[in-house]
Amino acid sequence: MSALRIETEAGAITLRLRPDAAPETCKYILQCVASKLYDGRSFYRSDFVIQFGLHGSGVQNPHGDLSVNETHAHVKLSNRRGTCSVAHWDVPDCGNTECFINLGENAHLDAAYGGYCVFAEVDAADAVSFATVDKIAAQVKGGEHARIVSVQAVD
Repeated sequence: MSALRIETEAGAITLRLRPDAAPETCKYILQCVASKLYDGRSFYRSDFVIQFGLHGSGVQNPHGDLSVNETHAHVKLSNRRGTCSVAHWDVPDCGNTECFINLGENAHLDAAYGGYCVFAEVDAADAVSFATVDKIAAQVKGGEHARIVSVQAVD
């Protein structure tokens, strides 16, 4: 199973992709990663999630928007601590490069606005990634952006 490794100035986060739950979303995110769209960006939001993407960067996304919201189409994964989902506006928007990692149990996101599709997750035993997630959350809450050095697909 492939994964994403997000190298940040605060440490690294490894997210295991879940194509069983969101095959099209995983393909889309992997295209964005291959295009290096996330490299040099930042985590800029921290409340009940930490969020990153092209928001406010001025960078154009050559892949356009996602064409499908897979929240209810395959294996259903809930928005719980450590899961990564695609951010989007109201229905029928299905999202784009904006992603967030849940800081806690956010089951309300499973249905709100059509649901926020979980496509990856931090392994429950990965204390290093969870420590980095928490460090980024604190940093962004403190008014700083947490810079992403690179995002890579790994096995």
